[in-house]
Amino acid sequence: MKNNSTGPSADTELRIGYLLLVEDEPQVQENNRKLLQRHGYSIKQAYSLKQAREVMALEPPLAVVLDIQLPDGSGIDFLRDLRRTSNVPVLLLTAMGTPQDIIRGLEAGGDDYLAKPYDLSVFLMRVEALLRRAAIVPDTIALGPLKLDPASGKAFLAGKDMVLSQKEYALLLQFAQHPGKMLGAGYLYEKVWGRKLIDEDNSLKVAISKLRTKLIGSGYTITASRREGYYFEKL
Repeated sequence: MKNNSTGPSADTELRIGYLLLVEDEPQVQENNRKLLQRHGYSIKQAYSLKQAREVMALEPPLAVVLDIQLPDGSGIDFLRDLRRTSNVPVLLLTAMGTPQDIIRGLEAGGDDYLAKPYDLSVFLMRVEALLRRAAIVPDTIALGPLKLDPASGKAFLAGKDMVLSQKEYALLLQFAQHPGKMLGAGYLYEKVWGRKLIDEDNSLKVAISKLRTKLIGSGYTITASRREGYYFEKL
């Protein structure tokens, strides 16, 4: 966090784009806007899901801070729709802070979750951590005929959309970033589903089986390890 400056840091001076704040409480909106602008971020605001869609249709944001309870609908439903076309980082910001609420928000595609009331310094750190993680992912990941586009959340094989589900794409992204390395089942499950793996949950195995089938013709496959993990490797 930038403790001793009220102006933009070197990182934010070079950053092109804006953060979208989707929040219907005026005071919360203003507090968040002032804080982020003070730290050099360009901000656009939406007080409803309709406004959020209109803003994003003109230009995609760097990240979205999304309230769950909005006057024209559920932020969770909005997030699920968003994840069909975009991998933009999303911080869920809401008064709904039970473990079940958090799990629901992360399963819908949220990258982080912060319950109200919150400390503004913690909020700033969460936003900046979200942006740092997003910056690690390159614009395009290419492995032979296989290409991943993190901005849209889509993968292509020989130029054709692989039509992956959100979970399948998230798994493929993890594998593509760690080719040839064994990734543990627990690690993959936490990264993609946002919670710890339960023994009787077969969701990971089912998703990997479907993804393995869709990788036919790519020159890559997913191999199960005896150590309860998976390798993404060339055939």
